[in-house]
Amino acid sequence: MGRRVLAAGLAGLLVGALGLSACGAHGDNPAAPTLHVTVTRTVTPSSTAPPRPRTVTITGSGDVLIHPPVWEQALADGHGRYDFGPIFASIAPTTRAADLAICEMETPLAPPNGPFQGYPTFSAPPQVLTALKGAGYDSCTTASNHTIDQGFAGLKRTLDELDAAGLKHTGSARTPAEAARPLIITMSNGARVAQLAYSFGFNGLTRPAGQQWEANLTDVPTILAAAHRAKAAGADIVVLSLHWGIEYNHGVTDEQVQQAHELLASPDVDVILGDHAHSVEPFERINGKWVAYCMGDQISRHEVIRNDDREGAMPRFTFTEVAPHKWKITRAEAIPTWVDVAPKIRLIDLPAALTSPSTPAALRATYQAAHQRIAGYLATRGAVQAGLIVR
Repeated sequence: MGRRVLAAGLAGLLVGALGLSACGAHGDNPAAPTLHVTVTRTVTPSSTAPPRPRTVTITGSGDVLIHPPVWEQALADGHGRYDFGPIFASIAPTTRAADLAICEMETPLAPPNGPFQGYPTFSAPPQVLTALKGAGYDSCTTASNHTIDQGFAGLKRTLDELDAAGLKHTGSARTPAEAARPLIITMSNGARVAQLAYSFGFNGLTRPAGQQWEANLTDVPTILAAAHRAKAAGADIVVLSLHWGIEYNHGVTDEQVQQAHELLASPDVDVILGDHAHSVEPFERINGKWVAYCMGDQISRHEVIRNDDREGAMPRFTFTEVAPHKWKITRAEAIPTWVDVAPKIRLIDLPAALTSPSTPAALRATYQAAHQRIAGYLATRGAVQAGLIVR
């Protein structure tokens, strides 16, 4: 604390210096004492710079689609037990660094010992959740066209397995009460993030009469009402995941664009993370907010191997509190990914691989070409001009 001191010495005050000296009859009186006056003022300097505003980084990713070759790779990596960790290891630094990392669990999960099934009605090894949690994911969405592949029993088992793995979830439910309760996760700085997830349909399967609550079907008014309830329950940020669009299409449909505009016009929806198309689609800034129309596949190994299936984009959005409990995206990024299918199935963080001196020249050329394609897809609706940073 700074201090400023004023000292004033007043010698020969009026009583002594003027009054007494002017009176000759009292000239023999001793001089009046000098009065010293000290005035001390305590000055509090302006405090240091105001505290930095709170921020939240949210990272998403595309479909976790466990085909038979993927679980066979995990079995080989685990030497007889299912270990999906090596498959996801490359992207772990990105997901662990986020305040909230969200996966899209497209397939229902089987009991630990199976039986397992691939396309068209999936039932995947639940051991994949151990790897996802270990890689840094905090939650998974479960609304997809495969949500009810294994009926309500498979849906319930999937959510039970997610609970056991310590992963939050939204998009399907075991009870009406669970369906009505918004998923809200509190960050270390006190910010509260809600997640919602919906799918366009369930591959022709229908939810039982009176049990439509078990899996979320896309309906804009329903979504807006759920987002409003989440904000009313204290959420600062609402992240909406949508399973939508047309497979193997790098563009976007009119329906996607219309829904994105309707949803992002609401003060209750802050960002949209899209998936389903098995191909990367553009990102777009709408009403100052962002939509990732499709993030591609995070991991898969389809029967027919295409570049589309192997390419992905992990969005990373930084939200900043610009006023009390008012948040906006102040930084939008995309991390391109790729799936190596030989000699081992591995998810590749492309920016990290391209900057690593240990990446072989042949793979570097493949990775560079994939990165360029993905960057091109992301930019077709003006995202780069609007501020998207493609890593």
